Amino acid sequence: MYLVSLGEFILLGVSDRPQLEMLLFVLILICYTMTLLGNTTIILVSWLDSHLHTPMYFFLSNLSFLDLCYTTSIGPQMLVNFCSSRKTISLAGCVAQLYISLSLGFTECLLLAVMAYDRYAAVRCLCLQLAATTCLCGFGNSMLQTILTLQLPRCGQNQIEHFLCELPALLKLACVDTSANEAELLASAFFFLLVPLGFILVSYSYTGAPVLRIHSAKGRLKTFNTCTSHLAVVSLFYGTAISMYLQPPSSYSQDRGKMASLFYTMVTPMLNPLIYMLRNKEVHRALCWVGREVDR
Repeated sequence: MYLVSLGEFILLGVSDRPQLEMLLFVLILICYTMTLLGNTTIILVSWLDSHLHTPMYFFLSNLSFLDLCYTTSIGPQMLVNFCSSRKTISLAGCVAQLYISLSLGFTECLLLAVMAYDRYAAVRCLCLQLAATTCLCGFGNSMLQTILTLQLPRCGQNQIEHFLCELPALLKLACVDTSANEAELLASAFFFLLVPLGFILVSYSYTGAPVLRIHSAKGRLKTFNTCTSHLAVVSLFYGTAISMYLQPPSSYSQDRGKMASLFYTMVTPMLNPLIYMLRNKEVHRALCWVGREVDR
C-alpha cells in the first residue's frame, strides 16, 4: 500500500510482476549506457572530422542529440523506480517528463522526415532553419498536449499503469469524457507520424530511379547503404510510435503500450547510432582518424 500526497503519482509499471523488475532494470541500464556512448560518439566524430561537415551529418548529429535528451528524460527515473519500493513521481516531475519527452519525440518525427530531404539542403543556413522549425513545431505541440491532458480532472486517481508519464496512460486517469482530447491526439499523431512518414516514402520513391542510373556499382552501394540505414531507423521509430498513438486511448492496451513505449524510448535510440555506424564507411574512417589523433 502506497501513502502518497495529492501532488504525486504512482508509476505501477510491472509492480504486479516483481520478478520482471530486475530483468527490465538490467536491460534498460544496458540500453541507456549504449545510447549515451553511441550517440555521443556520433556527435563528437561529426564535429571533429571536417569531412563530415555535410547536411547529412549535421542532421544525424541533431538526431543523436535528441536521442540523448529523450532517453535521459525517461531512463534515470525508470531505473530508480525499478530499484525502489516507493514507485512515485512528483506532479512537477511528471509534468516535466511528459512535456520534455513529448517535445523531443514530436521533434524527432519531423527531423527524420527532414533527413530524407537533406540532399537538397546543401546550404548550411537552410539546414539550421529546418532544424529550428522541427524544434518549434515539436515543442509547441507538446505544450498544447500537456496542457490539455493535465487540466482534466482525475477525481483523486493517481496510479499510472505505466513506467513513465505518457499521454495515453494519463488520459486513462481522467474521470470525464476524453473524446475531444482523443480526437486532438489522433490529429496530432496524423500530422507528426503519418505525414512525415508519407513524405519519406515519396522522397525515396523519387530517389530510387536516379540511384539505379548511377553507373558506378560502388556509388550505387554507397547511396543504398545511406538510404537503407535511414529507412531502418524510420521503420523502428515510426512503427512502434504508430502502434501506440494511432489508436484511441480508450482502446489502449496497457501491456502492449508499455512494451511499445520501452522500444521507442529506450531501444530505438540505442539502435540508431549502431545502424548508422555499422553501415557507414565514412563514419568508420572518421572513427579511425579520431583514434589516431587521440593516440598522438
